[in-house]
Amino acid sequence: MKTLLEHCHQTLTIERNQFLKTPGSIDTNLYYIQSGSLKVFSTHDTEEQIIRLGYKENFIVCLDSFLTQNPSQLGIQAIKKTTLKVFPKTQIEDFLKTQANRILWISILENLALQQMEREIDLLTNSPHQRYLRVLHRSPQLFQEIPNKHIANYLRMTPETLSRLKKS
Repeated sequence: MKTLLEHCHQTLTIERNQFLKTPGSIDTNLYYIQSGSLKVFSTHDTEEQIIRLGYKENFIVCLDSFLTQNPSQLGIQAIKKTTLKVFPKTQIEDFLKTQANRILWISILENLALQQMEREIDLLTNSPHQRYLRVLHRSPQLFQEIPNKHIANYLRMTPETLSRLKKS
């Protein structure tokens, strides 16, 4: 992805709590987080459910809207002041004109799909303790970059449960 990053000339900074994408809107950009942190979330009956967290050196995207160019119920909001590199879909399509870049892109999408499947299995079958340990093992930096209340929401537990698990 280094090649892609070198060709990006658009940078965006958003403040804490500012929306990058609001639910119900279309967003066909891919973002690379240079600093700060973001959450991808869905709201159901006024309750927010975080489905993905992103921080420095992560890509973040509202994948359904990016791929279909249709509105998505997902939102993306800054947890902290965040600086992003912005890749419009047209720039990604230009990047994908070479075979090597297409292979890299497919690998990234496959990895994203596998991560999402792991997360779904975790939420459906594992205890809060097991979910905590898997995320700690998979993304230890998450706990330095993201406030506990957001991690707890992402893991589908209360902040108090997360606090107890971190102490044990």
